[in-house]
Parts: sequence; structure tokens; C-alpha cells
Amino acid sequence: MLLSEIIVIAFGLALDAFAVSLGAGAVGRIGNHRGAVRLAFHFGLFQFFMPVIGWYVGYKIEPLVKNVDDWIAFVLLFYIGVKMIWDSYKPVGEFRKDPSKGKEMVLLSVATSIDALVVGFSLAILMISVWYPAFIIGIVTALLSITGIYLGKIIGSKIGKKMEIVGGLIIIGIGLKILISHLI
Repeated sequence: MLLSEIIVIAFGLALDAFAVSLGAGAVGRIGNHRGAVRLAFHFGLFQFFMPVIGWYVGYKIEPLVKNVDDWIAFVLLFYIGVKMIWDSYKPVGEFRKDPSKGKEMVLLSVATSIDALVVGFSLAILMISVWYPAFIIGIVTALLSITGIYLGKIIGSKIGKKMEIVGGLIIIGIGLKILISHLI
């Protein structure tokens, strides 16, 4: 897998965390720089580990699905993309507490990284090593999250939903590329 493809996937996956970070920054519930770094770090950390977990599961069952692996990767990536676009139309809940602390931070970290679990599974099915992509995904997510928090403080949550749509379209595009390369 090319670095450019990994970066595109990383940006697509990170846009959920970016949108949440925009919202958290916009409502002003993150009190200081330390909280912003903590939330961004955890978003990046979970985005790193979820593909690794997904890859491990996918690696274990790869021999069973080797004849339809490209189709599975396409369907999973298509599902992730459509889900991201669908979720972009749901109302965003308000942050009543500081989202950079405690249970809320962990729940947000898991919620924004579930898609990365499926990407890791897809990498295993395609027999692609997970470590480098997972590292890039984690770094990109952390950087976009910290940027989102500070942008949110400046411009509010208006563009967060549009970014989720863009991310969904990017993920669908990667799935289509995998399917087309398999068919050709």
C-alpha cells in the first residue's frame, strides 16, 4: 500500500475525531491546552490501536475468506463511508462536561475509532502489514484533533458535518479503488 493511500485513509478516518474536536472546541468545554492535548492524544492512540486489533482478527480468519477478500474489503470500506455520511446528518449532542477527562473521553475515543477497527480488518484480509498504517492513522488523527479543538474555538461547529461527508466519500473511494483493481 502506497504512503499516499495510507494518508488518504488516515485523513478519512480522522475526520470523525476532527468533527468531535471542532464541537468540543466550539462549546468551550475544554478548559486549557493540557485538556486539548489529552483529548487529541487519546483520539490518536485509539485510532492507532483499533486497526491493530482489527488486523489481528482479520489475520486469523484470512485463510477462510481468501477467495473474496477484495469484495469484503470493498463492502466494509463502503459501509464505513456510507455510515460516516449518514452520521453527519444526525444532530450533535452537547458536551455537558469536559470531554477531555474520564469516561466521556474514553467513550468518544472508542466511538471515533470504530471505523479504524474495520480498516485494520480489511488490511489483514488484503495481507498488508498494519503497523505503519496504524502509526500514520494515529498521528494524523492526533494532529487533526488538536487542530479541530482550536479551530472549533475560532469558527464554531459549522464545518464539522461537512468534513464527515468528505471523509465518508474518501473511504468509499478507497473501497472502489480496491474493487476496481481486483476486477481489472
